[in-house]
Amino acid sequence: MEFADFADRVAAIEAETADLEITSLVADLFVEAGDDLPVVARLLLGRVVPAWESTTLDVGPSLCHAALARAAGPNVTADDVADRLAEAGEIGAVAESLDLDGQQGLAAFGADGPDSLTVAEVAAQLRDLATASGSGSRDRKVDLLFDLFNRADPLGARYLARLVLSEMRIGVGEGTVRDAIASAFDVPVDAVERALQVTNDYGAMAVRARDEGEAGLDAADLEIGRPVQAMLAETGTAADAVEAWERVAVETKYDGARVQVHHDPAGETRVFSRNLEDVTDALPELVEFAEDLDVPAILDGEALAVDDAGDPLPFQEVLRRFRRKHDVAQMREEITVEFRAFDCLHADGVDLLDTPLLDRRDHLSNVLAPVDSDAGGLSPLTVAEDVDAIADHESRALEAGHEGIMLKNPESTYTPGKRGQNWLKRKPDVETLDLVVTGAEWGEGRRANHLGTFLLSARVDGDDFATIGKVATGITDERLAELSDRLEPLITEQNGTDVTIEPKVVFEVGYEEIQTSPTYESGYALRFPRFVAVREDKSPADADSLARIEGLVES
Repeated sequence: MEFADFADRVAAIEAETADLEITSLVADLFVEAGDDLPVVARLLLGRVVPAWESTTLDVGPSLCHAALARAAGPNVTADDVADRLAEAGEIGAVAESLDLDGQQGLAAFGADGPDSLTVAEVAAQLRDLATASGSGSRDRKVDLLFDLFNRADPLGARYLARLVLSEMRIGVGEGTVRDAIASAFDVPVDAVERALQVTNDYGAMAVRARDEGEAGLDAADLEIGRPVQAMLAETGTAADAVEAWERVAVETKYDGARVQVHHDPAGETRVFSRNLEDVTDALPELVEFAEDLDVPAILDGEALAVDDAGDPLPFQEVLRRFRRKHDVAQMREEITVEFRAFDCLHADGVDLLDTPLLDRRDHLSNVLAPVDSDAGGLSPLTVAEDVDAIADHESRALEAGHEGIMLKNPESTYTPGKRGQNWLKRKPDVETLDLVVTGAEWGEGRRANHLGTFLLSARVDGDDFATIGKVATGITDERLAELSDRLEPLITEQNGTDVTIEPKVVFEVGYEEIQTSPTYESGYALRFPRFVAVREDKSPADADSLARIEGLVES
């Protein structure tokens, strides 16, 4: 498929406002995609690789601006592109407005000429861009982007620019693609949903639905080394859990980072973060922990930082380990990390997603039986039938310095990436929300050179966000400098002391109360908000939604 044809179809999808019609347009595109179906399915979601792969394009605004300026000719600079972006508000409109056919791209000298850019070539070239590293990698990336922009027509440039900056924003989410696959190839939505849960690959499952139908989707299995999204929890109470299930599985809620450990005795052990990022090299203790396992297994659990006495350290400490790419051994000496396993998704060739929780725990106990390690172990679980027994577990967890407790339906299956009422989290301290930073204000006085107040937004539908408040308290001067360095490159627009920031970073924010307010787009405001942490383990897609906030207000 020519990339220009793909761009035309995407423009029609973006222009449509009705959800059902959007799904129908996407389904039509899938039917006509041919061999490019897996690439098309991923590109619609703003991806070049499957969701489970940790490969990223690693293209920031400045690099994209440089490539656009070069493609536009000698009279356009990267600063000119940035100025146009401030006026237009989004990079796609800027790319579409530039005259990008005035230069000769790297691959435009053949007989086919510059109009031969295909969807497959875009995907392949962006993969090359993602793997560029070392000395000269920035220039190589600019060369690759310049070539693509120079060979794209104006509409293609619009979506190419959005794609490389992960800002597709065409009204197509994962649910749309799931439903479109089902509609295009006449397979049940439930079958598509399950296959996506175990593979995390929308492109591959679109092909499987087309070529093998429902039977092919049903045959999709978990695979060691291919992470799946974590099952998520809602906020709830002990009374809610007892009333709903009668018996409640109670676990400790750790102030750590969610991880998934994949172990193959005949191969290797890999560790993945909640965002499906490969963090194996940063956490060698977890690899060593898994070396004693006798069978292939996929374990769900928590990486917890502990002090010399084994007591838990704050969440920020374990994140210091996650971010470490160099001098891991030195950082390991400073911060000890242990693994607390609380679920088993696969054991010895058997997928366990459809197995009840308590049965999965039995499998987990068997898998961990050979382990003799100081680097962690099985997280404790209590089965309780009344709130008093739940309170006892909670008291022990809090006395040990942990965050609270998890309440789980003993009969619940494991649903990757889903947040439902089968898992509830309870924290007795101040409530928190995970919100996306979408703006900021420059500080005053001694903080004049730093961003001092941060605008927070809740996730709405797709890639949209609604503001809900600002936070400026709970941040030390040292931390403020770190946050400013982190967020300054993401500034897309400035008006006086106010700046607009790309929605890339998630803050955990504590609050006392949620109030209705006409000041912010969400219709709500946080009372006494305070900064808690940067959620390095969460992407904006994992941030709290406006629907959840509305639910909290109602309750």
